[in-house]
Amino acid sequence: MADTLISLCPTADIPENSIKRFEVGNHMLAVYNVGGAFYATDDECTHGAASLSDGMLEDDIIECTMHFGAFNCRTGEAVQAPCSIALRTYKVVVQDGKILVDLEKTAQD
Repeated sequence: MADTLISLCPTADIPENSIKRFEVGNHMLAVYNVGGAFYATDDECTHGAASLSDGMLEDDIIECTMHFGAFNCRTGEAVQAPCSIALRTYKVVVQDGKILVDLEKTAQD
């Protein structure tokens, strides 16, 4: 498993209830800190070409600033129109105070 984990940053770099954007190879990721738990999704809204890391995070819901659709950042589920297509999620591991992501696994794996 360790071979597929990519180190992003120390946990302290993403304060509670905030989002940070990362470029990992060809992937743009949004990483969320929801009450001390970390989640990762694709950064681009599935409805329009907008960065979710610029959005508004309330609890585990990320609202896109373009058309105000929303997703659950834990599951990727579209929860508010006009968004209807789920976001891709990624497995996040916190190890030794660092956030690591596995681009080959979803959050549910």
